[in-house]
Amino acid sequence: MERECTKKDMILAVRRMQDYISAHVQEKITANDLADAAGYSAWHAQRIFRELIGQPPFEYIRRLRLSQAALVLRDKPSKIIDVALDFMFGSHEGFTRSFSKEFGINPGNYRNCPQPVKLFLPYPLPVSQNKEEGKNRMNDNAFKTIFMQVIERPARKILLKRAKTAQDYFAYCEEVGCEVWGVLTSVKEALYEPVGLWLPKSFRPAKTSEYVQGVELPLDWQGIVPEGFELAEFGPAMMMVFQGEPYDDEEFQEVICAMMKKIDTFDPSLYGFIWAPDAAPRFQLEPQGWRGYIEARPVRASGTSKIK
Repeated sequence: MERECTKKDMILAVRRMQDYISAHVQEKITANDLADAAGYSAWHAQRIFRELIGQPPFEYIRRLRLSQAALVLRDKPSKIIDVALDFMFGSHEGFTRSFSKEFGINPGNYRNCPQPVKLFLPYPLPVSQNKEEGKNRMNDNAFKTIFMQVIERPARKILLKRAKTAQDYFAYCEEVGCEVWGVLTSVKEALYEPVGLWLPKSFRPAKTSEYVQGVELPLDWQGIVPEGFELAEFGPAMMMVFQGEPYDDEEFQEVICAMMKKIDTFDPSLYGFIWAPDAAPRFQLEPQGWRGYIEARPVRASGTSKIK
């Protein structure tokens, strides 16, 4: 008889399955393996995985394998059969069918001429916590140190996808979905990792959103622009970059809000700068607990520093 479990138990069980899949994605994975990781029967483990993730575990595994295989084909001179076998596909033909169905291009053509595709980028299921506990942990532990530096960004292009009204990440995902990041991650010539951007008014056509997601590219980039995306060109900019301490992934919402408040009250004139919100987009990197929250805002030199 299956033991009764709470919602938190279910989330933790699915997290354990996700961790197991990530660690063994290039090995054979069975229903019993997932059940052992979850601590439930095979039937119950698959049921709660599908309920909380929105797809069966072996569909999740298939898509993850295909996406990791795509990155190998993009970045390494590999034989298709070798990549197929490395990611547990039994034949060249089966891998080609699955790859073509997932990305709309066969693996040979993709390897020879990589183009943006919709990679599957799963995230660990968040474990909810008591709000009061989260606030206390923020007060006690967060932001003992915030690292700051000023960097210069060269003129560049940005491949981006706009929404209509979104002002933050969550509203953006509601409007355009959460798969934009996978497309941006697949762009081989990207200068840096994808970012979330808040565009100044002068950078936004009428009836388009302040918040967008994009990836920076060289000025001479001439690649394929996916449907629904566009290229924008940005001039050189000076950015003040803030990075907080590492945090637990479950705290990411509290961390982001608290960091933004800290940045809002920061005085850049201490270091001889002033905010320049119309000069360039403000941006944030993907929040990842191991490196801390990272956000950058445009500045220009004021010529006067308050620190002697």
